[in-house]
Amino acid sequence: MSETPKDRADRAPVSLVQAGRALRDGTAVVVPNAAPLTHVVTAPRARSVNEAKGRPVDQPVALWAHHPDTLRALEHIWKLGTEQSAKARWLLQERFTVLVPVQDGTDTPDWASPAIKDGWMLMFGARWQPLRPLLDEHPVLYVSSANRTGHPPAATTADALAMFPATVPVLALPEPEEPDAATAGMERRATTTVRLHPDGRMELHRHGAQDQHYATPAHYLQQLQARYTQAAPHHATGRAPSAASSVPSRSTAELPEG
Repeated sequence: MSETPKDRADRAPVSLVQAGRALRDGTAVVVPNAAPLTHVVTAPRARSVNEAKGRPVDQPVALWAHHPDTLRALEHIWKLGTEQSAKARWLLQERFTVLVPVQDGTDTPDWASPAIKDGWMLMFGARWQPLRPLLDEHPVLYVSSANRTGHPPAATTADALAMFPATVPVLALPEPEEPDAATAGMERRATTTVRLHPDGRMELHRHGAQDQHYATPAHYLQQLQARYTQAAPHHATGRAPSAASSVPSRSTAELPEG
């Protein structure tokens, strides 16, 4: 007997411990995000993310570049100068999905390959505090919006439970007692995707949560550039905190096959 949406909604979400166990087994897990972002589906194998979403297993998937060593291992293949690389890191810390250009003929780590298409690397970099115990145990993850093909991304745990089959665990975390005033009144959406060109110019590749209240892409990008200009002197000298696990430097020898 096939599973129905009601059957899916009736099942229980999982805890951080259970989600961590699923990721260690190579299973895709749906996890929440800080407002105003929707849930995402993540796994240590790119194909597991695609299978969870019901799409071709070889479709490119964003690299969840949440670990400080990840960016250090990748910066040499980006077609970006020092200042532009700093801007890429800032965009990732601000919870955008970011497209960066990669250099031709550069030796790319095997674990980065699923995130590269047509000379561009797709990355997501959020390190939301409630998820850090889970993220720090898994330095290399792949990530995509938590939706099955043809459906909008899940905005709540209930949405995710109803949308995904029981083979895909859904993590539930307690809601904050006081919502963030900065995101009050904002509809939950998938993250805005910004393309960063070699000259440092930003382009709005996909509308999303962060730009939802701006009339035009040009207006939003002007505001975003102003924010970066203000943050740049502090960001350039800052370093991400260390995490528990290290990123493999060259290959997937320590990783499940993606």
